[in-house]
Amino acid sequence: MRAARYYGKEDVRIVDDVERPTCGEGQVRVEPAFVGICGTDLHEFMGGPNFSPTSPHPVTKESIPITIGHEFSGTIKELGKGLEKSGLKVGQKLAIQPTIYCASCGACENGAENACLNGGFVGLSGGGGGLSEEVVVPAEACLPLPDNVDLDIGALVEPLAVGWHAVDASPIADIKEPKCVVFGGGPIGLAVVQVLLARGAKLVICVEVAKKRQEFAKEFGAHHVIDPTKEDVVAKALELCGGQQPPDIAFDCAGVPQSIETACKVVKSRGAVVNVAIWEKSIPFNPNWLVFREASYKGVLGYQKKDFEGVIKALGEGKIKPAPMITSRIQMDRLVDDGYWALIKEKDKHVKILVDMRAGLSDAAKVVSSSAS
Repeated sequence: MRAARYYGKEDVRIVDDVERPTCGEGQVRVEPAFVGICGTDLHEFMGGPNFSPTSPHPVTKESIPITIGHEFSGTIKELGKGLEKSGLKVGQKLAIQPTIYCASCGACENGAENACLNGGFVGLSGGGGGLSEEVVVPAEACLPLPDNVDLDIGALVEPLAVGWHAVDASPIADIKEPKCVVFGGGPIGLAVVQVLLARGAKLVICVEVAKKRQEFAKEFGAHHVIDPTKEDVVAKALELCGGQQPPDIAFDCAGVPQSIETACKVVKSRGAVVNVAIWEKSIPFNPNWLVFREASYKGVLGYQKKDFEGVIKALGEGKIKPAPMITSRIQMDRLVDDGYWALIKEKDKHVKILVDMRAGLSDAAKVVSSSAS
């Protein structure tokens, strides 16, 4: 079958000789419909392999080249044995939770399979991927979509689940009329903004430098947007909160030294800072930024099934309307040029580029690699 495969740094190819997977007991064969390209894909492309295994992965036993695509939706083509009472059925629309975990390490035993010591993701660590004609996944990875949620929106469930997990890990449920600051207006920051609004935040402030992303933040409902190059974020946030009590919670989705320091300083006494970003290198950090406020700092990673379920329920109820996140749709044979390079060279122009797996592929595009760029 045809699939997009990751071979290494700046080497992604579309090939047509990938063996079709076997659907075993407790597994589901899925026909991918839409696949999102995310920042992790770009990091792998430009500087990897990082997540992608160069030696056999402890769970999937695969190493590069691997089929890619971990943010995806699709429809069921086949059910493996033992799923007669699962509630799943052929033709059903799904969002796929791509989490791979071992179920035996300390993290998994603690119920934190998202932080599995041997973990990974379908489409990053082996086990197939969304950028293929078919993929076989465990039944537990299949989350049915409501009738009123289309498959393109289904491909946004994964990044929205990152935002849901971050908000769920915060003390938002314990605060009456919470006031929140989100640092970063990229895809994950915008997901957090939308989830906060769906979860009843009274005030949502987004801190973002890029003008286009400032516009996106406003479009997705942020009540105020602060440009940190033009205003004092701490002073302005306090003013927007009424001048007495600073924001309750800060979410750092930017992952730069300035954002973490400002996030710690912007919250109220006994407020909370939630780190959503993944850091590429060590940075200076002064614990007194938190100590002098008795503030807490919480790290979060990825998502769990409950987060997918929360997002899907909110989508079905119309509490989250993320369609404007989709800034471009491309065919798989244009993955590198119109997908990866577009996001790298014009990152402020896009939020989410989706690959439409049901669109036609040109016969000439059997191999696509960045060497042509």
